[in-house]
Amino acid sequence: MTNHQEILPGGLRMAAGDSMRFSVIAVIAFLTLVDLFAAQAILPSLVEKFEVSRAAMGFAVNASTFGMAIAGLAIALFGRNIDRRNGIWVSLVLLSIPTVLLSMTDNITVFALLRIAQGLFMSAAFTLTVAYLAEHSSPAQAAGALAAYVTGNVASNFFGRILSAAVADSFGISVNFLTFAALNIAGAILVWLTLKKTERMMTGASRQAHAGSAWNAHLMNSELRRSFAVGFLILLVFIGTFTYVNFQLAAPPLALSPMALGLVYFVFLPSLLTTPLAGRVAGRLGAARGIGLTLGLAIAGLLALLTSHLPVVLAGMAVIAIGTFLAQAIATGHVSHTAKRDKAAASGIYLAFYYSGGLVGSLVIGQVYDRLGWTASVAILVLALIAAIVLARPLRSLNS
Repeated sequence: MTNHQEILPGGLRMAAGDSMRFSVIAVIAFLTLVDLFAAQAILPSLVEKFEVSRAAMGFAVNASTFGMAIAGLAIALFGRNIDRRNGIWVSLVLLSIPTVLLSMTDNITVFALLRIAQGLFMSAAFTLTVAYLAEHSSPAQAAGALAAYVTGNVASNFFGRILSAAVADSFGISVNFLTFAALNIAGAILVWLTLKKTERMMTGASRQAHAGSAWNAHLMNSELRRSFAVGFLILLVFIGTFTYVNFQLAAPPLALSPMALGLVYFVFLPSLLTTPLAGRVAGRLGAARGIGLTLGLAIAGLLALLTSHLPVVLAGMAVIAIGTFLAQAIATGHVSHTAKRDKAAASGIYLAFYYSGGLVGSLVIGQVYDRLGWTASVAILVLALIAAIVLARPLRSLNS
């Protein structure tokens, strides 16, 4: 087994505050997940191209979350014998294939299926990376490493959306997807060059144990079950908000252009500064209070989206991003801390719940938005966050 103090070549140490290590992890996360939400920035253009309803296009774009959930479960059940480094870079190479094919389709069903395929490979890379960090970090280092990974996720939301809007507006939707395929390949190359090759984490008798035993043990753990449910609700709210707020921004009285719609996602910039603080927040307040506080901020942000004043809406979006990304980082770290064995299974189950929440969010909020409007959609999103806060209340402190 590799030295827990060294996961990168050249003697880079997994110590909190190591800026190089933090940056490498964050960039890997960025290149892994950059495809996930980028298409949301061009939703109005995609609706026009495919000539379908907003709910239908929103569901197709977010179908990637279904693939994310399925792959998360698969890694949870069978990931113990997968070499982490090789699994990550191969997944990113395979991710480039459906990304290229998205540039060639005019069929909404094919588009949705390709998005599912993207989700499968993104989730495989994501889950294996989270497991890699958990397995090759001390408990004290894990929170910082996972915060770095979630920070890269934030960056993918921010820069991915802006890049998508800019490329699609200047060169068209097809070139947009080809650009993201190139980023997938860049991610694979970075993983190959930076992550240290590892042995399989389960050997001997452990390898022969039934893969479902750890899976069942995690589901029987009340701490983990609550964390899984919180993750489900966090992405339900995040996707439900940032998918359909696009149509509010594009419609009168705001009536933003496609390029302006992309620039709106500078609202994710503050999250790049706050998400790395998740480990400190969890350490000082504990998981329950940390999640409660950060999701309380997100509720305040949601209420701001009910206005028709652009500065207030943008501030609300920024606060939602800050709150949900911090809560996600705290919940991810809590799962890693709580799972005493087979952390890959725990991470996979968490991500399966998390991305299932995203799929439900795109489906449910899309139907509510088309039938009842934006105010009813925000009301449901607020109720979902309240439920997440209630579920998180019994969680123990990470230091307990």
